[in-house]
This record gives sequence, C-alpha cells and structure tokens, in this order.
Amino acid sequence: MLPQDIVFASNSTGSDLSVFFLMGIPGLEDLHLWISIPFCSVFSVALIGNCTLLYVIKTESSLHKPMFYFLAMLAVIDLVLSTTTVPKILSIFWFNSREISFNACLMQMFFLHSFSIMESALLLAMAFDRYVAICNPLRYTTILTNSVIVKIGLAALFRAVLLMVPLPFLLRRLPYCQSHVISHCYCEHMAVVKLACADTTFNNIYGIIVALFIVGLDLLFIVLSYIKILRAVLSLASKEEQLKAFGTCGSHISAILVFYIPVVLSSTVHRFGRVVAPHVHILMANFYLLFPPMMNPIVYGVRTKQIRVRVLLWFQGKSF
Repeated sequence: MLPQDIVFASNSTGSDLSVFFLMGIPGLEDLHLWISIPFCSVFSVALIGNCTLLYVIKTESSLHKPMFYFLAMLAVIDLVLSTTTVPKILSIFWFNSREISFNACLMQMFFLHSFSIMESALLLAMAFDRYVAICNPLRYTTILTNSVIVKIGLAALFRAVLLMVPLPFLLRRLPYCQSHVISHCYCEHMAVVKLACADTTFNNIYGIIVALFIVGLDLLFIVLSYIKILRAVLSLASKEEQLKAFGTCGSHISAILVFYIPVVLSSTVHRFGRVVAPHVHILMANFYLLFPPMMNPIVYGVRTKQIRVRVLLWFQGKSF
C-alpha cells in the first residue's frame, strides 16, 4: 500500500475508529528496508542482552542482592518496551503492514508510556540503593529487604498504571473525523492526539503534566541522592576508597545517562518540531525507544565483574 493509498483509505473510513494507519518514517519510505537493518540489529541485541542478564541474575547466587533485583526489573521493562513496539515497526519496514486497530493502538500506547514511567521509577530506586549502600552501609541489609524491594516494584507499577489509565479514555472521547494516518512508527500519545478534529487542550496539558511530574521529580530525587553520595565519598580518607565507592555507582550513572539523554533530546526535537524535519523527530523518538534497552545490559555486563565472568564462561561452553 502506497502512502497515497493510505490517505485515501483513511479518508474513506470516516468516523470509524476500527482502523488506523502507521506511516513509518514520513519522507523516508523508500529507505525503510535499509533502515530496518539497524532497527533489527538493535532489537536483537536488546532481546539477547536482557534475556542473558535475567538468566545470569537468576542462576548466580552472588547476584541475589537488591541492586541486581532492581536490574532484573529493569531488564523486564526493557524487554516489554522493545517487544511492544519494534515487531510492528519491522512489519511496516519489511511487509508494508501499516494497519493497526484503534484498540491495539491504545494498548500499544498504554504499555509504551507505562513501562517508560516504570523505567524512570526503577532508576530512582537504584539511586536510592546506591545511597543506602554508600551512606548507610551497616544498615543496607535491614533497609533494603526483599519485602521492601517488592513494595518498591509494586509502587512503580501502580504509579505508572494510575497515570496512564486515563489516556485511552481521553483519546476514546475524541472524534477522528478526518485522516486516520498516524505520522509515526508506533502509537505515541501526541501523534494520535494530532488526528483529532476537536479541542485537545486537556490531552495536551495532561501529557505535559505527566512528563514533567515523572521526569522532573524522578530526576530531581536522583540528583539529590548523588549529591549526598558525593559528599559521603569525598569524606573518605584515601583516594583508593573514593575510587572504589565511585566505581559502584558507575553502571547506574551510565544507565541514567542512557535513559534521560535520549528523553531530553527527543523532547527538544519535539518542541522545535516546526523547524525540524518530521523524519528527524521520528528517528529521535525511535532512538529514545531502542537505545536504552540495548545499552543497559551492555553497560552492566561490561562494568559488573560477576556478570561479565559468568557470560564469558557461558560463551566458552563452561557450566555455571
């Protein structure tokens, strides 16, 4: 189906909400097959890396600690984010399969945004873990018990669901009486809102408030945690102790940068959308979606000795 055929089909649907059409990357349709190569490669690395990480954490008893439980949760979140969106993106690139039902679109959007919020919460929880480990090492095991870790995970899930449940209902109440063509690779909230032929002020405000609430608060508490960590580390007597303490935070700091830098870049491009080509915006949005799930297992695999050793033994054909 060619782009002009999609426009005709979407116009012919009238107010029918049964079918929407994903454009992929507008302006780069002729390059979809080539673009699919890095997309598929990154997706494969993300799947293999996160599954390997989960397997190593499950089978290696020395990794049954709070930080690695949080890391396992992060790996699950990254797997859900990848599998929720990338298969459909690849089907657009490979088979020109652009149709998506409205219900499937809302479901994809719900999972995408919910698990992104959960990832932010997990990074905050991991910052708290590092704070306790460095600033209150003697109370580490009594503060971060298994029950506390479960409660943190459930709180992250509850917050994400609570904030995202209104989205499908807010979008369902809007009329879509014109084009049903979504200028994106997946059902992102604002891309769907733009199709509505009604006042979407409330939807726009709600999306901005949620984004500021999540990114702003989580990032603020992460920064505060690391300010306290920095003070504690600098109070240590020797340089060796300081480097060792900083070394325990290296992987987490890398994970924070991997997650938040694409978020900031994508948001910046979105805000200046009028002067930035649409395909640049879409590519940045996909970068934000694909990059963290690929990089997190690599970062922790390289920087964590126990994980690195076990993976090397695995590839050498030795038993765990």
